Amino acid sequence: MNALSLSLGFTLAAAEGSGGHDPVGHVIAHPFWTVNGRWVWSSAIGNMFLAGLIMLLVGPYVARRVATGPEPEGDERYLTRSRFVEMIEVMCIGIRDGVLEPLLGRRTAKFAPFLLALFFFILLNNLLGLIPIADMLMLAVPAWRAEHIVPFGGTATQSLWVTGGLAFVAFLVINGSGLREMGVVEYLKHLTAGTPWPLWPIMVPVELMGIIIKPVALALRLFANMTAGHILMAVLFLFIEMGYGLLAGAQNTLLGAAGFGFIGILAGAAAIGIYLLEVFIAFLQAFIFMFLTAVFIALYEHHGPEHATHSPGEHPAAHGAIEPALQPVAA
Repeated sequence: MNALSLSLGFTLAAAEGSGGHDPVGHVIAHPFWTVNGRWVWSSAIGNMFLAGLIMLLVGPYVARRVATGPEPEGDERYLTRSRFVEMIEVMCIGIRDGVLEPLLGRRTAKFAPFLLALFFFILLNNLLGLIPIADMLMLAVPAWRAEHIVPFGGTATQSLWVTGGLAFVAFLVINGSGLREMGVVEYLKHLTAGTPWPLWPIMVPVELMGIIIKPVALALRLFANMTAGHILMAVLFLFIEMGYGLLAGAQNTLLGAAGFGFIGILAGAAAIGIYLLEVFIAFLQAFIFMFLTAVFIALYEHHGPEHATHSPGEHPAAHGAIEPALQPVAA
């Protein structure tokens, strides 16, 4: 789905009243099934379900294409033959070797499945938000358009409830792994940041706030970036609709054409540029969420008595050679 089709879907939907002239209405989640005023199923839940379904279907397919083939194939058995699978493989190996291995060292194999799943789940939800699913469904089903309900569509990662849920899972993994790695006593000592005991009344509350602030920052960063970019695109598409209205409704044809050219065409060109930028941001924000989660996990590393506080990148060197985490699956 390219920017032109997105613009067309948005403009038609706005003309039919699915979102009206409110750009936020085309971005936020819409209810579909409510019980006593409580949302049981919304478009955000639908998009998360789609993202999970895609991962469940595509994951085994990718694994089969990456897995080493039978011995009679010789060297050919190490080759990945699908361009799509090669792209996924390169992304996974790049993240594992270039990001997770320097941060987590010997614990890379333990956390790589979770962190890669987190990355791809957020990425799929970000990309699904760039497709006008809700607008097209409302156009296809007049009853849904009349009640302003839709089972899928919008941007799931635009919802603070969704990003908050992802951040809460990250919070549990970060602190659970810290307690398991360091033990309760060392974990509590970590709250003092290695400072002398007279400073503990200051450092401990600061460290406790940091434990909460880290996942909150993850949730707010993803929420704000996905919301701002999508609303900007929605505003540009409304300008396109405005230009089309000038062209269709102006009594002076020349004036209408000039208005459409000045507003509609310029807004359309800007929308295409912003759309491409949003595709990049979809990848970037998924990576940042995953990367910072890995950084926070790496902060809770067990240190011997001879160790001072090290940055995450210094842990592998302090503990000696890094144990190979995941063996390459293709030559």
